Amino acid sequence: MQYLGIAYQVKNLPALDPAFIPFGVWASAYEAGAERPFKIAVERENKLVTVRETKLRGPEFAEANYRYAERMVKLLLWSVGGWRVYLCGDDAIAARMQEEYRPGGKREFDVGFMQDVYERPFEIVVTDEATFPQAREQTRKAGGHTDGCRIGFDAGGSDRKVSAVVDGRTVYSEEVVWHPKTSEDPQYQYDGIVAAFKTAASKLPRVDGIGVSSAGVFIGNAPMVSSIFLKVPRSRREEVKTIFDRAAKEIGNVPIVVANDGDVSALAGAMSLHEGAVMGLAMGTSEAVGYVNAGSSLLGWFSELAFAPVDLNERAMRDEWSGDRGVGCKYFSQDAVAKLAPAAGIALSERLTPAEKLKEVQKLAEQGLPYAQEIFRSIGVYLGHTLCLYERLYDIRSLIVLGRVASGVGGELIVAECRRVLEEEYPELAQKLCVMLPDEKFRRVGQSMAAASLPEISPCRSARG
Repeated sequence: MQYLGIAYQVKNLPALDPAFIPFGVWASAYEAGAERPFKIAVERENKLVTVRETKLRGPEFAEANYRYAERMVKLLLWSVGGWRVYLCGDDAIAARMQEEYRPGGKREFDVGFMQDVYERPFEIVVTDEATFPQAREQTRKAGGHTDGCRIGFDAGGSDRKVSAVVDGRTVYSEEVVWHPKTSEDPQYQYDGIVAAFKTAASKLPRVDGIGVSSAGVFIGNAPMVSSIFLKVPRSRREEVKTIFDRAAKEIGNVPIVVANDGDVSALAGAMSLHEGAVMGLAMGTSEAVGYVNAGSSLLGWFSELAFAPVDLNERAMRDEWSGDRGVGCKYFSQDAVAKLAPAAGIALSERLTPAEKLKEVQKLAEQGLPYAQEIFRSIGVYLGHTLCLYERLYDIRSLIVLGRVASGVGGELIVAECRRVLEEEYPELAQKLCVMLPDEKFRRVGQSMAAASLPEISPCRSARG
């Protein structure tokens, strides 16, 4: 097979999407003939910098060079997060990327998102060896603390769950329906958070710490982009940024830690497996990813891989929000099922929501119909090839596959096919990486209990009677 003059080999392609060009496979083939040094650095909050060094091919591969460099920048940007990108090694490629990554440019969604998160103008900077920045990383202990009396809170888009936990044992848990996505007044969310905290606190002799899990991108405890504040106007942004810290003060002077729900899922997996280097990948409305490293710490990255490239096919399904093609949310979500259904000969009414379309296909798969099951097998092939891409940035020893798409027989087919692709095409990775569905032990840990373990509390606090 060939793309932009680069020959690559793939043994397994998704039966329902044979035009799929796995980015990781093609990138490896491209790099095999590359000789010119090229460096990428992404800067985020507090002058933290992530660096990746690679190589480009000669000028006769101009389009392949740009495609490779731009997709690598985008992969790094959505893995790490940042407001400034440094490029060193090819000024022409850097200039072209500056034109695309600007307001009004081809990648204006990426620019706007990063500006929103970091509250800084986004920029791509052309550098030389002398001015290229040094890497500066800072991890954060990912929790796993079970001592003392803790509150764990999971702020979902349709319900909120809170747990009261004493020395690692859940003594109370409740789930309450709420509608944060439709509220323009953040007082609604604040009142719901405080109510949950106070309910859990009433079941404990004291509160030593509070941990929160929620969808979105967080800088410290501040939600910079979050679906539960979707309708809140920008004029009230400062209220949103302090909402969890303010709610904690209603309980007392106790430590609070807020983390992305994907990271908390990975933490729950690490707690149940008693090991680190765990990635949680949830296939639901979109793709959600979290990661805990081998030292059981969070990287401080935001891992919004829903917008990271996985497929180089230029006719791949377009993501309506970002405007890009071949990004993860169209391969590991409800949209992936709806996308593949016509190729499987399944006609789904346009009147159905994506969730309803998923249920229809899942019913057919549960009935044992091969054409419906092939949809989930194709997603498994996507996943197998994509893991070799994610492995470039994340040291993954365990992958826990979560979400509605992975429920029932569909999830079993996704995981089985993913394992097969890994064994046939990436045997070394297959030996290292265990792909699994959550077991009962993982489910018992739970999102809110894992969240409760986030804050580290002082020995004197946990020892109080």
